[in-house]
Amino acid sequence: MAETDFKIRMKSVRKQFGLKVVLDDFNLDIATGESVVVIGGSGVGKSVMLKCLLGVLRPESGSITINGEETIGISSTRRDRVNDKVGMLFQGAALFDSQSVWENVAFGLIARGTLRKDARDIAVAKLALVGLGSEVVDLYPESLSGGMKKRVGLARAIASDPEIIFFDEPTTGLDPIMGDIINDLIVHCVEETGATALTITHDMQSARKIADKIAMIYDGKIIWAGPTDDIDQSGNPFVDQFIRGQIDGPIQATAEA
Repeated sequence: MAETDFKIRMKSVRKQFGLKVVLDDFNLDIATGESVVVIGGSGVGKSVMLKCLLGVLRPESGSITINGEETIGISSTRRDRVNDKVGMLFQGAALFDSQSVWENVAFGLIARGTLRKDARDIAVAKLALVGLGSEVVDLYPESLSGGMKKRVGLARAIASDPEIIFFDEPTTGLDPIMGDIINDLIVHCVEETGATALTITHDMQSARKIADKIAMIYDGKIIWAGPTDDIDQSGNPFVDQFIRGQIDGPIQATAEA
């Protein structure tokens, strides 16, 4: 594939905290329009990877390009311009308790100068896209169920019609039925917006449903990546143990994890 075919490229990225190396020669390519899911256990670096992509953390070395632009070490103005093209569904939805549902959805739009009336209209349309009607528009997060909060968070993630959407453990805290509904909504929203999607999760049911490609991170590296349909024949003992949820295998569970 040509360089221009990739929306996101992480090459030889290294991130450490003190003596603890979290990402070590980390490589990941995501093609334009592709939905990639990165799987792995707790504490293996999935969230650190996302924070490096967003510019919240700066790697010690390596390269991260988005739309072909190097993002490590760029100015705050250029970073804002890059992140304006990114939507994010946070773990737990991360809604603002003091703002109504529509204000939560429209938060980024208003911050970028969209008039409140226009922002509200956009918010209502995005809420409808995730299956929420006008009856919830003026409610506050405390009135919503966990599944509804996730929907509102998803509506906020797509409010600006982003080119890229990050999903951070989108089904955590949901029962299996609601989790599957959110998975369907993610697939639908990604198709509707045409966005490139990157999801981090340890939920294999979710990964199988929303991913074109799955990559597994272990010991700071991507140890396997391939089409979703190929993961059951990965031939990688770490991947096999993880996707089957087996105790015995090369991955050793720790109290920290």
